[in-house]
Amino acid sequence: MLPGMKLSTAITRLLDIDHPILLAPMGGVAGGALAREVSAGGGLGLIGAGYADPAFGYGSDVWIRGEFDKSGEGAVGIGFITWALDERPGALDAALECKPRAVMLSFGDIAPYAAKIREAGATLICQVQTLKDAREAAAKGAQIIVAQGTEAGGHGAERATLPLVPAVADAVAPIPVAAAGGISDGRGLAAALMLGAEAVLIGTRFFATREALGHPNQKALIERTGGDNTLRTKAFDTARGIAWPEPYTGRAIRNAFSDAWHGRDGELREQNPSMRERFFEALRGGDTEMGVTFAGEGLDLIADRPGAGALVARIVGEAIDALTAAGRRLVPELPEG
Repeated sequence: MLPGMKLSTAITRLLDIDHPILLAPMGGVAGGALAREVSAGGGLGLIGAGYADPAFGYGSDVWIRGEFDKSGEGAVGIGFITWALDERPGALDAALECKPRAVMLSFGDIAPYAAKIREAGATLICQVQTLKDAREAAAKGAQIIVAQGTEAGGHGAERATLPLVPAVADAVAPIPVAAAGGISDGRGLAAALMLGAEAVLIGTRFFATREALGHPNQKALIERTGGDNTLRTKAFDTARGIAWPEPYTGRAIRNAFSDAWHGRDGELREQNPSMRERFFEALRGGDTEMGVTFAGEGLDLIADRPGAGALVARIVGEAIDALTAAGRRLVPELPEG
């Protein structure tokens, strides 16, 4: 990396951060310690409250306050699945009491919550998967829009990152856009900036860090698995008793459970509630053949388990090197003859 160089974008300026890297608020993975280290490294850490449902072992009001306590004095944010707040609005209140730098909402109508979040002094980040949803989020008050491609781990839709990001950036300008989906290193960050994004939102790569929540068996699985071994499926949600609407599915690492139940959601629903309890027991015990490990297609680029702060510095350095090298490809066009 060139000494003394940094990446300055509309999002680094808006959030007052050093580097254009946002931690994806992965439910049950992105806790206060991970968010703290990403923010300390110059990015923005986002705690993952997910469904805000205590049944999942995370996301309750008490859990939210506890994770903010673990994040220390640095500025961190939090993320929710939007439609879950319709049933548990107190979770947002608990988060806003903790003075988050930003609140990220994904999958659902942000209108009931946008003004409340902004009035509390938090930046409103909204994740979308289509151009239509991007325009709607912009109209309803989103200050940063995350364009998430189908390569992402966890829940998403059908558009790919490469064509979606520039389309969203053009459609919602001057609102800044962050790119998400399959980004695991500095080359991905550099590419996203060239597509018109002002930052990246990274999930799976930060799952394989020392500070991330989640069972060590899941982290080891991420380190040894490639993107070819993921799939988008409803099976894991069906097992947990969660009904996601079309077109949303979850990208996860294939295992014995998905091999047996992918595409058989009707039959799987008949197994509940006994299947649900077995599934959660497998997650708690680190059984990666029964439980789910949500992960994206960027798995091929993950081979170690660093500290999150060091990982932020690594990704930024790689991006600066990639952008510098790209500039050297420009050469004068010599006149003919």
